[in-house]
Amino acid sequence: MTREAFEESLRREGYEVYYGGFRAGLENPDHVHAWDARLMILGGEIAITRDGKAEIFRMGDTCVVPANYPHAEKVGPRGVAFIAGRR
Repeated sequence: MTREAFEESLRREGYEVYYGGFRAGLENPDHVHAWDARLMILGGEIAITRDGKAEIFRMGDTCVVPANYPHAEKVGPRGVAFIAGRR
C-alpha cells in the first residue's frame, strides 16, 4: 500500500491524520492511548511490544493499536518516521 492510499483509507474511516516521528533509541514503557491508532512506517523502525511480544515495524509496514490496549515502544537506531491515524 502506498502512503497516499494509507492516508486516504484513514480519512475514509474517520481517523485524524498526523505525520510524526521519534528520535533514535527512544523507549516508551507500557502505556495506553484513549484512541484507536493506525500507523504506517515511512522510514526507520520501531518495535511495539504487546502481550509481552515485540514486533518490529519497518518502512511500508502498518500497525493497529486499539484504544486502551497496553503496549510499549522502542525506536530503532536511525529513529522512525510515520503517518498515524487516531480516532
